[in-house]
Amino acid sequence: MNSLDGLMIVGLTGQTGAGKSTVSRIFSENGFKVINADIIARKVVEKGTPCLAEISDYFGLSILNADGTLNRKALAETVFTDRAKLETLDTIIYPYITGEILRLIRKYSAEGEKFILLDAPTLFESRADDFCDIIISVLADADIRLKRITARDNISEEQARQRMNSQLSEDFFISHSDYIIKNNGLIDVVAEISKEVSDKIRDYYNNTVA
Repeated sequence: MNSLDGLMIVGLTGQTGAGKSTVSRIFSENGFKVINADIIARKVVEKGTPCLAEISDYFGLSILNADGTLNRKALAETVFTDRAKLETLDTIIYPYITGEILRLIRKYSAEGEKFILLDAPTLFESRADDFCDIIISVLADADIRLKRITARDNISEEQARQRMNSQLSEDFFISHSDYIIKNNGLIDVVAEISKEVSDKIRDYYNNTVA
């Protein structure tokens, strides 16, 4: 059980394009408060934030739009073709993301929430897995993920492969997770499995606390 008394924190992560959204939705419907790290990642780099200032100091003004907001496409083109630059970006941004995650965890705990789902694509890279009692990874076949990413982000297959290759391996996710959910397109099946897993976690919590 988490160091915050009576709190069960479940980490949800997986490969890009694997389709975590269905799993996240089912957990939300089953009483879990969802913290979405993607939303936090966008928030911490908004115009005028210390994080964006650090990023532009390192990568230059070319990653900013004329109005001072982040040019996400320019930054992506820079970091997804250079692993060292991606690692530098991670070093800058992760402490801000982690700080906001911890703030929300404490907030929800104070409000009496018992179950939290931390939906974080870079759960392991940011070390946010340290906060979690249980970790779920969503995986899918490479060809399916490629199609999803190109359609979702409106990018080329080459750009999609660069993003896929920048992630941890499937073997890593499998060996570092308590549950693996495969999502190769059967949404009803994924939803049913997600419901079973969330029920099992709630039962475990109730039996442990009791």
